[in-house]
Amino acid sequence: MAYKNQQEFIEALEKAGELIRIKEYVNPKLEIAEITDRISKSGNGGKALLFENTGYAFPVLMNAYGSEKRMCMALGVQHLDDISKEIESLFKLLTKPKESILDKLNMLPKLSQFASWMPKVKSGRGACQEIQMINPDLSKLPVITCWPKDGGPFITLPVIHTKDLHTGIRNVGMYRMQVFEPTLTGMHWHKHKVSARHFSEYKKAGKRMPVAVALGGDPVYAYSATAPLPENVDEYMLAGFLRKKKVELVKCITQPELEVPADADFIIEGYVDPGEEMIWEGPFGDHTGYYSLPDWYPRFHVTCITHKKNAVYPATIVGIPPQEDAWLGKATERIFLAPIKMTMVPEIIDMEMPVEGVFHNLVIAKIKKEFAGQGQKVMYAMWGAGQMMFNKILVIADELADIQDYRALAQVVFSNLNVATDVSFTNGPMDVLDHSCSKLGFGGKMCIDGTRKTEEETDDRFAVPAGSGLIAVSDFKHFFPEIEQVNILPAAYNIPCLIIAVKKNRKDHIRELHNRICEIIPGIESIKMVLYIEHNIDPCNLPVALWRFCNNLDPKRDHILCKQESKNEPGKIFACLGLDGTRKTKEFDGFQRDWPNIIVADDETIAAVDKKWDQLNIGGFIPSPSLQYKHQVYGNEAVVE
Repeated sequence: MAYKNQQEFIEALEKAGELIRIKEYVNPKLEIAEITDRISKSGNGGKALLFENTGYAFPVLMNAYGSEKRMCMALGVQHLDDISKEIESLFKLLTKPKESILDKLNMLPKLSQFASWMPKVKSGRGACQEIQMINPDLSKLPVITCWPKDGGPFITLPVIHTKDLHTGIRNVGMYRMQVFEPTLTGMHWHKHKVSARHFSEYKKAGKRMPVAVALGGDPVYAYSATAPLPENVDEYMLAGFLRKKKVELVKCITQPELEVPADADFIIEGYVDPGEEMIWEGPFGDHTGYYSLPDWYPRFHVTCITHKKNAVYPATIVGIPPQEDAWLGKATERIFLAPIKMTMVPEIIDMEMPVEGVFHNLVIAKIKKEFAGQGQKVMYAMWGAGQMMFNKILVIADELADIQDYRALAQVVFSNLNVATDVSFTNGPMDVLDHSCSKLGFGGKMCIDGTRKTEEETDDRFAVPAGSGLIAVSDFKHFFPEIEQVNILPAAYNIPCLIIAVKKNRKDHIRELHNRICEIIPGIESIKMVLYIEHNIDPCNLPVALWRFCNNLDPKRDHILCKQESKNEPGKIFACLGLDGTRKTKEFDGFQRDWPNIIVADDETIAAVDKKWDQLNIGGFIPSPSLQYKHQVYGNEAVVE
């Protein structure tokens, strides 16, 4: 369904019992983020929050997309899978052979429907331009500061409009904007993004680049801005398809080359001058759960700010998962399953992006396997598919696996896995926010082929792992005092994998440790894979351990494959794969880049929110999620000291 505006969405949330209004004063600097973090982690995403008393003229809407129910409400569906099914149905209809004139005539209603979804520029002003600031001033907006080591306040849900200099094709994206002055922000578009390419074209031409930012309006706009669409597909076509109604656009006032949604709450117009020196932007507590570190980005100069009457400022926070952005990612996972299946990977049945993988780190694909090497075929296809190029760890399972049941999935994958022959490593483009890469935006990838193997894919030189009953934690601690904890629970569940928390103290420590473990630990031949994590992480807390492990691993650089003669099956080879998910340092790993800290709230903010909790009327007391992570922080800055 189409919402007339953000206010109608807010009313729908309230009617559904999905919104809490907070009338007590809450400071946009750190306090709004801390309250939202507690609520979003309180179970099933908590509720959306409308902060009505911020010290500014505008309320702040938070966590609006933060549950499956609210994500479905934003997109106007009962279930996220409904959209994928509709796309698949449309694709089949369009590609079906039209053998008769009747077949072609039957297409006309659908073609008419397509036309009704296309964006339209209307004349005159829109509701988003009801009020124009005489002197544009970003300090009049309740721009939140999310985390204590952030470089400053950031606009976190901006729908950013640019156009190709030569073709005039519009791009709508979402890139954070750090506020530096009343009319100056950073424009944090990464080098892989379409807007960055637009910027490069303007730079070559020596021209200023017009940019417009929309906040609010129909909630589908913010989702569409994050969607991984092909480069020349207008995001407002997707928005029109999702809301089943065309998006009405109006021309900007000071940047008339650009059009923006007429129903948006705020419009910030301006330009980026490619000839100008860039600005040092960041750090920022990002969706990886770590701070993204400062870097140089273009300056965005504000030329006009307009807003509608009774505007509401929408914002979000990102940080240690789960957060609101997990549901934006889940929507993309479900919506874009059909296009991937129809155009690139026809054998794919389902796809899953666990929240611990923060979108790009971990993706699970379920396929219908019919021939040898099909797992590798899918691997190359997916790593070549749009933003899937940023994926770090790809796990491929066959049709017998339930990829939503992680324990059952692991059992099936490991039962089919020979770590010496079924795990592939390569280098490729990585998300700029991936701090584990030795080089910015370029690093290692890993594909685990957990499908049943054909005769052609089977290597009989390797031993079949024995049972797991002989593994004992005491053996690890006896031989290796640097090991803090060992999780043998996966082995107990017939998952031949260990998670070991270790305190590194020398160069090549993990490589030496893994090889020694494979040599001397009794019963180790029952294990196929060992994941190494930092000493201050509990390996039995699987969500946290996997989140930290996936973030800290460069698979190609950080894997250790131990192969030796089997003690259980003489003449056969025992293989065990070690993966180093500890933090990397110059001293022990030769790592030359800065390593970021994880994101936690400061003690002062936690205490301030604790003190006012009862006055907020948002339910029983919820302690700060940051408290369980304080012992994992190194030093006091965004960069690990």
